[in-house]
Amino acid sequence: MNLISIPALQDNYIWILHDEQNRCLIVDPGEADPVLAAIKQHGWQPHAILLTHHHGDHVDGVKKLCATFPDLVVYGPQETQDKGATTIVSEGDKVAILGCEFSVIFTPGHTLGHISYYSSPYLFSGDTIFSAGCGRLFEGTAEQMYESFQKLNDLPADTIICAAHEYTLSNLNFARTILPEDSVINAYYREIKKLRAKNGSSLPTKLAHERQINLFLRTQDTDLQRAIGFDVPPQHPWDVFALLRQKKDRS
Repeated sequence: MNLISIPALQDNYIWILHDEQNRCLIVDPGEADPVLAAIKQHGWQPHAILLTHHHGDHVDGVKKLCATFPDLVVYGPQETQDKGATTIVSEGDKVAILGCEFSVIFTPGHTLGHISYYSSPYLFSGDTIFSAGCGRLFEGTAEQMYESFQKLNDLPADTIICAAHEYTLSNLNFARTILPEDSVINAYYREIKKLRAKNGSSLPTKLAHERQINLFLRTQDTDLQRAIGFDVPPQHPWDVFALLRQKKDRS
């Protein structure tokens, strides 16, 4: 399988997996035109769409793509039923597409019904985990997002995280305000700053790397806890996560 990202809207990525027969899978098409252009350019044959949640910047291209390719199967959580999903999936379901089997992982927090899809080594995480960050809590709670992160962190270290937004530089800048002496975060910030200056993409990323530079995966780190004001261990494991998210919202 070959993985390609298509830039869309302001900072979205629409992910495409395609095989040697030019069959393809489309993930979270927030708009249709760039996908249609790529399909025409590469001669792909679309077979399915995966949706992670109901927000417009992830689903607004579904209608036009399905009008162009009427046989497309659109998988998504219950909250996407009125956004074009034709097959509703939930935690523990398996989706077989193009010879791959995707496990559906329930990852609420950003929205109440958000899901992610995993087929080794690929994770399509929507707006749950980003490189060096996490999604905003529009509908869910910090506890829910924390638990979602624990599920994703249980995946193999070589998991390739295909997040839906180019937020890496902003997330790293925030991380540097929390842990200004962290050499790994600082080095990666310099690398991504140069990359983005040339309009390069920082995604996908690997889970092993995120465990080093993503503060939301490091909430058990006592140095991090002290840095944000926990002089004693937090009462709940998600308390550190919640405070980090609050600080990021204000940054």
